[in-house]
Amino acid sequence: MTRFILPFVIFIILSVFLYKGLGRDTREVPSPLVGRAAPVFVLPLLHEPDKQFSPKQMLGKVWLLNVWASWCGACKDEHPILMELSHQNIVPIVGLDYKDKRADGEMTLARAGDPYNLVAADADGKVGFDYGVYGVPETYVIDKQGIIKYKLIGPVTPQNLRETILPLVAELQK
Repeated sequence: MTRFILPFVIFIILSVFLYKGLGRDTREVPSPLVGRAAPVFVLPLLHEPDKQFSPKQMLGKVWLLNVWASWCGACKDEHPILMELSHQNIVPIVGLDYKDKRADGEMTLARAGDPYNLVAADADGKVGFDYGVYGVPETYVIDKQGIIKYKLIGPVTPQNLRETILPLVAELQK
């Protein structure tokens, strides 16, 4: 009888770990960048490639960095929510067009509308890599000092916008 106890105990322990692991929200992956300065970069603008953007230009403002691409289905799902947020003029939204062709990114925004204050073109994905992008879309809340305060993996939804992003933005804007 005792020879069955050890395998049973191991089975129970493994079951608990499996249950806890499967119950986690994959969009809540901890980021080592949260609480740290946002990586600095200089990229050309999508619509005006002769002009450049750097996060340093946003110092003194709370802002969102939304990583997206024309080929991303979930980005299309979140797009109307970003459009509505843009119309409310609560927080600047900077787009990072990730691993995309310039013409495809421009065409996507021309068709669906452009919620961004500006869009930087990260054609080779190096900036996305520096930000630890797992996949698109991803959204970062960055404070007035350039510190990443929150990272959302996956699309912005009405729920996470209402419950997490906007309250955090309001607190940081004080």
